[in-house]
Amino acid sequence: MLRVRRFFCDNTGCPARTFAEQVPGLTTPRARRTGLLKTTLEAIGLALAGRAGARLADKLGMAVSRDSMLRLVRALPDPPLGTPQVLGVDDFALRRGHVYGTVIIDILTHRPVDLLADRTSDTLAAWLRAHPGVQIVCRDRAGAYAEGIRAGAPDAVQVADRWHLWHNLVQAVEKVVRQHHADLHAPAPCTGTTGDTAVAHDDTGDTDDEGAHSAGPTRLAVRTSERFDAIHALLAVGTSVSAISETLGLDPKTVRRFARAGSVSELLTARSAQGSVLDDYTAHLHQRWTAGVTDAVALTAEITALGYRGSSKTVRRYLQPLRGGQTTTPRPPTAPTARDATGWLTRHPDSLTDEERGARDAVLGRSPALRATRDQVSEFAQILIQRRGHELQDWMRRVATDGAPALRSFATGLERDLDAVTAGLTLPYSSGPVEGTVNRIKMIKRQMFGRANFDLLRKRVLLAT
Repeated sequence: MLRVRRFFCDNTGCPARTFAEQVPGLTTPRARRTGLLKTTLEAIGLALAGRAGARLADKLGMAVSRDSMLRLVRALPDPPLGTPQVLGVDDFALRRGHVYGTVIIDILTHRPVDLLADRTSDTLAAWLRAHPGVQIVCRDRAGAYAEGIRAGAPDAVQVADRWHLWHNLVQAVEKVVRQHHADLHAPAPCTGTTGDTAVAHDDTGDTDDEGAHSAGPTRLAVRTSERFDAIHALLAVGTSVSAISETLGLDPKTVRRFARAGSVSELLTARSAQGSVLDDYTAHLHQRWTAGVTDAVALTAEITALGYRGSSKTVRRYLQPLRGGQTTTPRPPTAPTARDATGWLTRHPDSLTDEERGARDAVLGRSPALRATRDQVSEFAQILIQRRGHELQDWMRRVATDGAPALRSFATGLERDLDAVTAGLTLPYSSGPVEGTVNRIKMIKRQMFGRANFDLLRKRVLLAT
């Protein structure tokens, strides 16, 4: 029970004729809620936003509408805005692919400092000029942010994020691997040929002439050559991948595969090294054939139960040499993909399995170019991990002399942002806290179904703990 006094004013000129005594920390004039209730609803609104927050509050006996919940959040004052000495800057999507904003983080405390409504250099420069005192700014390698920092805080040290540097290097290594895709395939064993030699089994089961060996070029080889010439002719005149896909009636992934290939032979070699859908079941087929089961349909049913997803026609073609007393020609082992090989060259050697390490060594034994690339990647990794930024320029010079074209292009990009890259490979700061906040922003957006305005999103990011 609470008892307060009510006062009346006898001064006729006073606009307040009556007023009640207030209890500090409990009541405020014209308030519809106590301070404790208001604080509780504000915390729920920051954590869950409108609709979900209203449902929880109702369960707790605090009936409130979702609109009232959002009004409480919007009415909260901004936190005290200081000027941290070490900032992190990155963009986030307000509407993915169309509208982006900028988040600014205190790298030392990992707390968000402010949200900006766009990601232009002018907006960032204006914010930095309004908040002087910034000494270090961590960023990715976007040119807009670099320009904005130079304009708004010219004395600040820019630090390029190490994760983005390594990501760019991995992309360059993947290009190198694709350029030497033929080296990923193990050489075919040299075997004598006789009139009774059987053909290799086809893994598609669709056509007879495309999978079989013949004296002249197969229909597949002719078609591949025609597509290669047509795609590269269109690329030479500046046609985009999507336009080529529409013009030739091909899938964009197919167009990109042909565009990355350096020659027709590279495409045909990659196809010939693909594994067959029967590779995992040939031992079972031979065992059953020896036991006297020779019906292709019955054998197909057996291996289908084991996980086979091909057709009986493929099984019949594989068994055909056995019916004539011949042996099937073993297929070469499946070649690693470009992504697999890139991972072997860029991952820490201790994280590789024995099988991956053996496959990597086999590829490096066949390709001096990939072996040199592996060595250069290892050198850069040591510079990055041990923060030896002073050795970066020597590494760049070695790459410019002996590196693959894709690595030389990567080094040229580092040259354009050399001071920030050197700082990123020397100082202990990175954009990790910024990326964590960007992930939290994504979670808040999903929670609000992407319908919140920028002001409400900003309140929740800055005030929610």
